[in-house]
Amino acid sequence: MGYAEVYGAWQNDPEGFWMDQAKSIDWVTPPTKALDDSKAPLYRWFADAEVNTCYNAVDRHVENGRGEQLAIIYDSPVTHTKHTITYAELQTRVASLAGALRAKGIEKGDRVIIYMPMIPEALEAMLACARLGAIHSVVFGGFAANELAVRIDDATPKAIIAGSCGIEPGRVVHYKPLLDGAIELAKHKPDFCVIFQREQEVAALIEGRDYDWHGFQAGVELAECVPVKGDHPAYILYTSGTTGAPKGVVRPTAGHLVALNWTMKAIYDVDPGDVFWAASDVGWVVGHSYICYAPLIHGNTTVVFEGKPVGTPDAGTFWRVIEEYNVKSFFTAPTAFRAIKREDPKGEMIKNYDISGLRALYLAGERADPDTIEWAQRIMGVPVYDHWWQTETGYTIAGNPAGIEALPVKIGSPTVAMPGYDVQILDEAGHQMKPGELGAIAVKLPLPPGTLPTLWNAEDRFVKSYLTTFPGYYETGDAGMIDEDGYLYIMARTDDVINVAGHRLSTGAMEEVLAGHPDVGECAVIGVTDELKGQLPMGFVCLNKGCETTPEQIAKDCIKRVRDTIGPVAAFKLVAVVDRLPKTRSGKILRATMVKIADGQDFKMPATIDDPAILDEIKEALKPLGYAQC
Repeated sequence: MGYAEVYGAWQNDPEGFWMDQAKSIDWVTPPTKALDDSKAPLYRWFADAEVNTCYNAVDRHVENGRGEQLAIIYDSPVTHTKHTITYAELQTRVASLAGALRAKGIEKGDRVIIYMPMIPEALEAMLACARLGAIHSVVFGGFAANELAVRIDDATPKAIIAGSCGIEPGRVVHYKPLLDGAIELAKHKPDFCVIFQREQEVAALIEGRDYDWHGFQAGVELAECVPVKGDHPAYILYTSGTTGAPKGVVRPTAGHLVALNWTMKAIYDVDPGDVFWAASDVGWVVGHSYICYAPLIHGNTTVVFEGKPVGTPDAGTFWRVIEEYNVKSFFTAPTAFRAIKREDPKGEMIKNYDISGLRALYLAGERADPDTIEWAQRIMGVPVYDHWWQTETGYTIAGNPAGIEALPVKIGSPTVAMPGYDVQILDEAGHQMKPGELGAIAVKLPLPPGTLPTLWNAEDRFVKSYLTTFPGYYETGDAGMIDEDGYLYIMARTDDVINVAGHRLSTGAMEEVLAGHPDVGECAVIGVTDELKGQLPMGFVCLNKGCETTPEQIAKDCIKRVRDTIGPVAAFKLVAVVDRLPKTRSGKILRATMVKIADGQDFKMPATIDDPAILDEIKEALKPLGYAQC
């Protein structure tokens, strides 16, 4: 069957479709029905089943004779370390850690916070929690003490598992002092902490509370897998940029297993045994779904990479990893490719590597501008698929189902809605809009298996945040359109659709125009306050390495490009050339913070910001334009 037939099969019988996919999971008690809608709009999937995530991700592969297959490849250019772990080795390692946690009182339903760098032990900690039915919450390693404390108070963990440090190019990030500070700040205190000591920094342990990772596991009995109900929370993941009360996305166990397993072939087109690489971090949803869980559930080999797209050691590091491990399917954020393109605009470094084993590149996490996609297609010689999803959904809302049928790529579109998602474009009153019209992107309820059923300890906030604006729909918070062929276009966050003298304009469309300039490596457009027109667009551009054109000329060229392409209606006349853009550690540009700086408003330092010093650079760049005066 092609895409249309598969999507049609889901539309005609949603429950039958997902019950059929559930056959690929090993159940303790199989589900008798797919959907429980008794508490709509709070839906549950496979609620009457019993299952264990760790068993499906590890043990069943060993029992099925594939214990010697590699489960994890660890490649850390920042520490000059490489090693591999088979499924059989992973089973022993995870069962040992789970046994030690159990001996210290961790049981089904207890919460455990994981605060670790990109090392295999981070995945082992996640899987050990899943083995016991404990609910993990991974917090990005290096998060500030105050932000970690907020998450400790919300999740109330019985234990915290942490690394002693993280390694960034040229510096060591001291995790243990941040952890100690967070516990001191938090009202809730964990019973104990387990610290994985890295050789780059051995942290001081607090007697009676802290345990060394290896000593903690000495002499313990290996733990078996504990069955949990289908709707039991597998984990809590706090969305990036959380301010005030934290927003803990809950991931339900059974739907998570069924949906992620389905995506590996249908979307990423890999078979069990193939090497799959998601260049992200376990602190983000991509790390949960596609570094840890989905590849292992499906029986793939997953790459755990501790490094950067440039600088560890150079802009060829991605090509080296793809060649060295024969990566079949590669997934990363567009910002990573923009960094590579900016450093190596002509793609010279890829000529030193053989990436012929790679089938496709997948981009997600932010809008993939056409210029970046075209550059990647040109230098890599493989299909480049943009796809769109969110922390809340855990996997693809719209993508190109290459394992079912590789649909024609329309650059600028993540292609079409996946089975489970009825995606619609709505106006402010909730009415469906015509093809090509810009509006709010919403998904008709119920959402499919594996998506968030609620927020942790915040059901009312879940309903208010996602289900109230458009009754009967999930509000994505993104704006876009659907064309005559059913292709979806994500133009901006709803907040990034600006109103210029009564005209609703997409900042994303302007970014596409700027990114097409041959000297522009990266860009962002925000809406700033204007007394006459309400809002005006303002562009920020970073130049490619080796650019010889003056910043003044680049600004003039960019203004002309937008006016020629989008028209005078855009009133585009403000451009700042900057060295870098403020981003989260996952690579998302902090546009809302930039707007506040430009408008002279007070703002809270984003918890997820990669380097706070960039904000001062943005302020300086704005002053010649007459902004950021407050």
